[in-house]
Amino acid sequence: MTSVTADTTVVKALKKIRQPQKQRNREFWLLLFACAISGFALTLVQLGALDRIDPMILVIGGGLAVLVFALHIVLRVVASDADPFVLPIATLLTGLGIAMIYRLDIAEKFIGWAAYSNKQLVWTAISIALAIALVIALRNYRVLYRYTYIFGLAGLVLLILPFIPGLRIADANAQVWVSVGGLFSFQPGELAKICLAIFFAGYLVRTRESLATVGKKFLGITWPRMRDLGPVIVVWALSLGIIVIQRDLGTGMLIFGMFIAMLYVATGKTSWVLIGLAGVAIGVFLAAQVLSYVQGRFSAWLHAFDPALIESLGGSYQLVQGIFGLAHGGLIGTGWGQGRPDITPLAHSDFIIPSLGEELGIVGLFAILCLYMVFVSRGIRIGLAGQDDFGKLLAIGLSFTIALQVFIMVGGVTRVIPLTGLTTPFLAAGGSSLVANWLIVALLLRISDGVRRQPRVVIG
Repeated sequence: MTSVTADTTVVKALKKIRQPQKQRNREFWLLLFACAISGFALTLVQLGALDRIDPMILVIGGGLAVLVFALHIVLRVVASDADPFVLPIATLLTGLGIAMIYRLDIAEKFIGWAAYSNKQLVWTAISIALAIALVIALRNYRVLYRYTYIFGLAGLVLLILPFIPGLRIADANAQVWVSVGGLFSFQPGELAKICLAIFFAGYLVRTRESLATVGKKFLGITWPRMRDLGPVIVVWALSLGIIVIQRDLGTGMLIFGMFIAMLYVATGKTSWVLIGLAGVAIGVFLAAQVLSYVQGRFSAWLHAFDPALIESLGGSYQLVQGIFGLAHGGLIGTGWGQGRPDITPLAHSDFIIPSLGEELGIVGLFAILCLYMVFVSRGIRIGLAGQDDFGKLLAIGLSFTIALQVFIMVGGVTRVIPLTGLTTPFLAAGGSSLVANWLIVALLLRISDGVRRQPRVVIG
């Protein structure tokens, strides 16, 4: 009997190897397309800014291609049923970001380790290597559910790190950076949002029944009991603490928004969304009344073109320069290497969207936003396709984090909302942000593979 079972297992394994991996084959061609577009962008940058092709393009473009195809090969072996669109979209966004950062390095005449594009390529290598390690190590994403409260504690510790003597960077505008031995610095809050997403997913799975079924109906909406508002108040206070103590408006809004979105998915109650919006309004009002830096953000937002505000220290000069850059690009842009995005301060990080908009135009910027839209929709689709609540909440929470971060950044640089200190996912220069975003990619790939492997229940 044991021999028959062993033979059957071997036969099944051989059949699986011989079966064509349709998802991975689709991903392969999409990756080729993404790498080709990234290489084409780098070529146009050199032709536009240097009037020649420098061999450095082989290092930048080829390095990115080798890294992502290494992850693709790993997926063929250990996660053959993973979503085929997530990795190519992340690759294309990262490649376009590197091309824009490289273009700014040329304008500023940065070379060697002083060039942000070289640093970005190194961080890309580290990020994809960590994503590969996570895909290999995390064979079953449901294991994370066991460590719900450990991840919650880890998220809080990461948020506290910038206040530890010896780690904090004293002269930073916001207390969100830590320095390790003076060798490199990173934002622990970027990793904290992943830990808190796992914690929120596990916590809401455990408490969703009481949060969803109990309450009083008023105006056609079921409102929760006061005792059930405890988690929302705690997360609201945590987010407000980040805004007040760390002077980080963006991360506070991101964490609270992510929790409310996951809470709505877990319970299906509109009242939680309304309570969340009310909490945001109250928090922003209090912060604007008490904190001078929040007042400055609102003044720069409402009176951006006031000459006195433009010329003042910490005023709206950066915002106005970014808007002028977008206006200069117009509908189709100036072309790679033909604009002046380097005039805007922090054009490689906080204001990389106006930099891309100037040289690619509104059409190119809209195409980039469409890539984000497809990425988020695939993440939500991964969550909705799953049969376990934890995977559903985690996938949707991570996807919503990317969507909210893009909205906050694009809305800030276009004067839809006040500016915050977040970075644009995958595009902007910054190691900690890039690492966190590629870890999100790895988690979505693992969840999608696990969802597709789940046995389907056939009724009837």
